[in-house]
Amino acid sequence: MPLEDRYGLPLSTTSHEAAAAYREGVDLMLAGWTGTAETLEHAIAADPDFALAHIARARVHGFYQQGDLARSKAALARELAAKRGNERERSHVETLALAIEGRLPEAIASTLKHIDAWPRDAVVLSLPLGAFGLFAFSGMADHDRARHELCERVAQHYGEDWWFLTMSGWAMTENGDIVRGRAVTERGFNLRRANAHAAHAVLHAMFEDGSIDEADRLVDEWIPTYDRAGILHSHIRWHQALGALEHGDAARALSIYADVIQPSATQAPPLNLVTDSASLLWRLSAYGHAVPRALWLDADAAAQKLFPRSSLSFADVHMALFAAATQNREALAARLAAIEQRLADGKLPAGPVVPAICRALLAFADEDYGTCVQVLAPVLAEVVRIGGSHAQRELIEDTYIVALMRSGDLPRARAVLDARLHRRPSLRDTRWQAAMA
Repeated sequence: MPLEDRYGLPLSTTSHEAAAAYREGVDLMLAGWTGTAETLEHAIAADPDFALAHIARARVHGFYQQGDLARSKAALARELAAKRGNERERSHVETLALAIEGRLPEAIASTLKHIDAWPRDAVVLSLPLGAFGLFAFSGMADHDRARHELCERVAQHYGEDWWFLTMSGWAMTENGDIVRGRAVTERGFNLRRANAHAAHAVLHAMFEDGSIDEADRLVDEWIPTYDRAGILHSHIRWHQALGALEHGDAARALSIYADVIQPSATQAPPLNLVTDSASLLWRLSAYGHAVPRALWLDADAAAQKLFPRSSLSFADVHMALFAAATQNREALAARLAAIEQRLADGKLPAGPVVPAICRALLAFADEDYGTCVQVLAPVLAEVVRIGGSHAQRELIEDTYIVALMRSGDLPRARAVLDARLHRRPSLRDTRWQAAMA
């Protein structure tokens, strides 16, 4: 009788210890929980020829932008799967390796083919899901819908599985089905509370339905159970800082930033470090709160080391926030030139919206609000192409609204706010609306 993973799929290892450690390591990874790397290393030690343990470990390296380690483990996993893996494992390894290597179109095609054959392979199914998944970073304008439809297609194979409920509920929320999305995500969260992705997904639903105070209580009650080294720890507190800004409480938002978000305090992966720090500081400033210049400079210095060159569009936009806020025109010009070249070469999946956002952010920082509006207006509907979540991308719309208000175009600012308030309640938007009355 072959050993199996938690979803009933056979594993090529004959080591019960390796199989048990792999099952636990995968669950920890799917939950965004600490101990993932160590548990997968245990599986590798118990069976050094177990390809799936190596590729799972490679994926964790990838989360933390440890590219050389991720690629070397992926290469080894390919070799081992070719020698001993079954058909499903070979396809599993190849699909994850393509994602690790940044070969997005090939990884997406391989993922969808694999899921058609083995819908209960949760590790592969996880690749296109989430705000930083393959779909989000593909440049697709409909990635919210695509995630939701994919989850609906395979839902019959998962039932009340805690991980699947977490991710399918989040996909519903991001696709606009907020009431149902929150309910489904909360079911997953209640099945496994040691699940950072579920806590995070519930916070997104609360952001969308305006339950800001409830979200704050959730973080206060739940975060003590989650180690600061957890992959989503600082990002979950970032959500709490956004809630503070809804109340206009800049001091609390800055306190959260100092505690867990700023580069010297966080243990987050590089992409979270850059995007959470840049977006929170920018929001504070755009909303009219004072941000010490030293915070910008410190965060920018860390970000430049992590993303020195144009890469993911989502990262490039946040690097543009740093360059605009610190008035580092040279850095922004160099990044823009690289972005434009990638666009010309057909290697910028998100398309022209990326350089447009970068130029608009610089105009905003220069207090040239008319130009900011002029550049952003034609591309607002395309911002979704950069990836991330609604909550993260709303930064661009906020910048547009503030630019409208500061340039004196109050009718258009009211129209955007009215449309947004019809979609979801917001204390901040209501204050802005009242200020223009």
